Amino acid sequence: MTLYARSEVHHPTGLYLLDEAGLVTSIRDGRRKLHYLNAVPIHEIQQRWIWKFEEPTLAVLASVKRHAEESFMTTEQAGSVPDYVYTTYIRATPDQVWEALTDPAITARYWGHAQTSDWQVGSRVDHVRIDGSGTVDVTGRVIETDRPTRLVFGFGDPAVADDPDAEISVVAFDIEQGRDIVKLTVTHTNLQSANDLRDISQGWPAVLANLKTLLETGDVLPQEPWTLE
Repeated sequence: MTLYARSEVHHPTGLYLLDEAGLVTSIRDGRRKLHYLNAVPIHEIQQRWIWKFEEPTLAVLASVKRHAEESFMTTEQAGSVPDYVYTTYIRATPDQVWEALTDPAITARYWGHAQTSDWQVGSRVDHVRIDGSGTVDVTGRVIETDRPTRLVFGFGDPAVADDPDAEISVVAFDIEQGRDIVKLTVTHTNLQSANDLRDISQGWPAVLANLKTLLETGDVLPQEPWTLE
């Protein structure tokens, strides 16, 4: 499970080093610049190397997991769910990433749902199953669109899609051009419960791994990654 916490680092040099190491993700919010701890590199180290170490090291990781789960419970009791932020790096262009996020045919390949909208501010966004049923599992409205750098829309229950007072979560995609790669950051806010946070903490890494593989190789992963959860 990937966790993020908003950082209160006050030393520019230290923050720069964390950012260079990929351990901090930065998001601009108006005039503010928010910093989040990024656990993705640590997760990748665990996948590639930790299995080689002995049981005591694995026990430490189990302790970290336990404390993280306790933190979730405390958060739920307090009635405040933190934002979720996930960053990945893709060998692609910003336009290719944008198309992958907005084209129903492409989203159907790596997401298992077709993301349909005309992508105009205020327009409806439907997350439609590709099993032929036409069932919409998630719906929202386009909040912000700035091709090919930023896309924001609601992400909630279709039953309350047309209720202006309904509390639904919001997903923002920020696409940044590097020299030969793209930095894609997903920020999921206004989550209603710790259970929602747990679910998306498992879902987003799987979806974005499939997206990254599709753009870099021309095909999705040989197995749907969310089936391993």
